[in-house]
Amino acid sequence: EAVGRVQGRELRAIGIDVNFAPVLDVDTNPANPVIGDRSFSPDPGVVARLGCALIRGMQAQGVAACGKHFPGHGDTDLDSHLDLPVLNHDAARLERVELAPFRAAVAEGVASFMTAHVLFPAIEPALPATLSRCALDGILRRRLGFDGVVFTDDMNMKAIADHFGLEDAVIRSTLAGADVQLICGDPSAQQAAMDLLVAAVNRGAVPHQRIAEANRRIDALCERFVRSDPPDLSVVGCDEHQRIASSI
Repeated sequence: EAVGRVQGRELRAIGIDVNFAPVLDVDTNPANPVIGDRSFSPDPGVVARLGCALIRGMQAQGVAACGKHFPGHGDTDLDSHLDLPVLNHDAARLERVELAPFRAAVAEGVASFMTAHVLFPAIEPALPATLSRCALDGILRRRLGFDGVVFTDDMNMKAIADHFGLEDAVIRSTLAGADVQLICGDPSAQQAAMDLLVAAVNRGAVPHQRIAEANRRIDALCERFVRSDPPDLSVVGCDEHQRIASSI
């Protein structure tokens, strides 16, 4: 929790309102090329406990946490930046291991989640979680009761870009329940996605209500966390924070 407070205080000082952390993936696969030491543990209970402590500390300092990658990227052997991983566990295993930290984070009051570009046949056979209404609306919203902001992972990652066109992915993720699509480092693709989404709403492919729902959640996050306080850069790297860093 102290680490979360340090992160929150320093991020706040330099004007950052949302931190795409903690990683809530359970590191059960030694061959995983992308999660590894980004995860707290191969034990879902430890991931839940430490993840919630980080969330608690960070959000107490006014920075929104974002648990990722829902509903779990820990037991994959492909990097979703490069390919589309498949996680073939049954529903009982997903409930017991992968979903446990996310359930705990919802109870802790986490402000947001980021989706996994991972295919879960037990949830929806043909679509990765980012595009799956069963995953985002069915499990995250309805079963776990989460009503905060859902961010997608970067839609330019090959798990999405190589398997789904931009228009299909943007529209599917919105309909599935994602409130914000991340498209990193590509302004032309960002503009294209906005244009596609506006056109989809205008022709009725995406209901106005779905956009209003996303706006409500984004506005609520901004109301809670976005501030215009003058920065206090004296806290960045201060002695107290260095002592905490050295103690772990």
